[in-house]
Amino acid sequence: MAPINLDQLDVSDMLQRYILLLVCGVLACAVTVALDASNALSAERAAHASSSSTYILGPNDRIRVKVYGEQDITGEYEIDSAGSVSIPLAGHVKAAGLTTRQVERGIAAALSKGIVRDPRVNVEVAAYRPYYILGEVKKSGEYPYRNGLTVLDAVASAGGFTYRANEGKVYLRRSGSTTEETYPLTAPVPVYPGDNIRVPERYF
Repeated sequence: MAPINLDQLDVSDMLQRYILLLVCGVLACAVTVALDASNALSAERAAHASSSSTYILGPNDRIRVKVYGEQDITGEYEIDSAGSVSIPLAGHVKAAGLTTRQVERGIAAALSKGIVRDPRVNVEVAAYRPYYILGEVKKSGEYPYRNGLTVLDAVASAGGFTYRANEGKVYLRRSGSTTEETYPLTAPVPVYPGDNIRVPERYF
């Protein structure tokens, strides 16, 4: 029987342990990166929440205004390019950059200066401003926004990718921003009112 080399066994055992630790480290890094990406998207969704109480209004949004006891004022109004809505008996009231609750207070304050005593105002979003998609899609243009929209939903609404499209990433410019950011399409990417989506061309 050949003699057993204890030193060789120790080296082999150490090598196996080193490889195991290395694999565990790589897996841990991969999980961390995935969690960071997921947390970033979750934080972004929270920051851009589109509920009626937290959504930040902008030009081309339509709001539904109800003033109790004042049927002539109650109705839907579109925010103009200057960021205001024109309300009967209240005049031009700032709306862009505000929530619906803040607009309620602005309309109530303007009405109380006139003939309406102690106005009770309710404001909600009637229709969100559109989003825009261009680049390597079959039907680029302006599309109506709906809650829960993702980039792939937007691409589908635009007829799908062209044969030249790079289907692995998109460029996205958020409403109010002047900078495009690159988003991989390995996970759902949320779209918000007023966003601009650009699908790049694939290079062979």
